[in-house]
Amino acid sequence: MPTKTLRIPTTDGQADAFAAFPDHSERHPGVLMYADGFGIRPVLRELARELAGHGYYVLVPNSFYRHGPAPLVELPEYIGEEVRPAVFAQLMPLIEAHTAERVLSDADAYIRFLTTQPEVGAGPVAVTGYCIGGLYAMRTAAAHPDQVAAVAAFHGPVGVDGPDLFSKLTAQVHLGHAEGDMTPEALGELNQALDAAGVGYTSEIYPGTIHGFTMSDTDAYSASGLKRHWDRLLPLLDRTLTHI
Repeated sequence: MPTKTLRIPTTDGQADAFAAFPDHSERHPGVLMYADGFGIRPVLRELARELAGHGYYVLVPNSFYRHGPAPLVELPEYIGEEVRPAVFAQLMPLIEAHTAERVLSDADAYIRFLTTQPEVGAGPVAVTGYCIGGLYAMRTAAAHPDQVAAVAAFHGPVGVDGPDLFSKLTAQVHLGHAEGDMTPEALGELNQALDAAGVGYTSEIYPGTIHGFTMSDTDAYSASGLKRHWDRLLPLLDRTLTHI
């Protein structure tokens, strides 16, 4: 599976990134993948390669490039409960500095870059994200309704922007919530807001999961949760993106 290390021109400099794509010469639908708060690391590369193996060009930018290239924080191979607080103490200032304005400015650059890569086919793209990256994915889809056909967010704080964001969405949406993040009552309220905005979506709580369940290098990992994520994500992309 070919991978490339890339630099994406933005209004604030160069964002480091990597891409994974199938090992043959055709062009493929593009997918922009936002990492969780821990950022680019082996597990993200693994997720991108897995998705690329299904016929997609997957671009994964370092959201926090303004502070330096990834990895910005030294991460252990396994992010367990005992190290998580110290890691988050270093990451939270980066996350807090990544304002909605910065997310949208970068989204413009990322979509422009993705759609002009020689390995990427014409037509719409998709955006997916994990944890805080799920919120970035939703903001990107709302800001680019003519280019983003599908958006998926997993264990992300997707309700933060509320109806204002939902009303701008034209993409097909899947939201996979951790049971530890979302009560059934809160899910009902979120889905009502999506209904009111006329969004085409699926939105569900993944049973037995806690925040971060897709990430196999953390103690939040759930094998069944990750499998359900693929069972939802792959059909969504297959329905909405054009394979040449």
